[in-house]
Amino acid sequence: MDTGKPVYKRILLKLSGEALQGKQGYGVDADVLRGMAVEIGELVELGVEVAIVIGGGNIFRGLKAAASGMDRASADYMGMLATVMNSLALQDALEQHGVYTRVLSAIEMKEVAEPYIRRRATRHLEKGRVVIFAAGTGNPFFTTDTAAALRAMEVNADVLLKATKVDGVYDRDPTGDPEAIRFSRLTYLDVLARDLNVMDATAISLCKENHLPIVVFDMLTRNNIRRVVCGEPIGTLVGPEDHERRLAARERS
Repeated sequence: MDTGKPVYKRILLKLSGEALQGKQGYGVDADVLRGMAVEIGELVELGVEVAIVIGGGNIFRGLKAAASGMDRASADYMGMLATVMNSLALQDALEQHGVYTRVLSAIEMKEVAEPYIRRRATRHLEKGRVVIFAAGTGNPFFTTDTAAALRAMEVNADVLLKATKVDGVYDRDPTGDPEAIRFSRLTYLDVLARDLNVMDATAISLCKENHLPIVVFDMLTRNNIRRVVCGEPIGTLVGPEDHERRLAARERS
């Protein structure tokens, strides 16, 4: 239940690149960026430490390019550069809203972003800065979902929040089937066994091995991210069966 107080101290927010394009179909929608900046800023005001991984699908999709004949590694590197562009755009929107922000890139480009160093990222978070992780893992053949899971573990995030265009995880595509059923709760094994479209299998396995809960929710609804962080049961929770006990123990400590 939403108590108005955060139940998570440090979060990793996974945003899709497509979320930034709004209704344009390509690129970055300035209004969408401003809306995201406002909601993320509200989390910072609550004292939540916010790290972000953002995709690049609104600009370039490596898998799609590879399917059309491009070398997979080259296509993935191009996709990583697209995430840097999105990260810089989100940083600008956040800072215009008065939120101190740092972009850390897994591919070194000193003129526009800091190199990714785990201890530096953690220190930025402790100082109340929003940290945006750009360029995925810095390696081809890994998705930004996997990058989000990896970075969440590296900075000891309490939860991985996956923002989507739908209000959770369904047993089938809800946009094409009105009879689709939304799950409120799943285990990692449920997701893997049912092959549900939550995150890729590598990301889910990483979260499972490290007991990192995932909340899949609709980012397009105003205040949803705040509601999730404050413990309201919206979207779909993917996690260990004893998630509530772990959460309660952390609140007591």
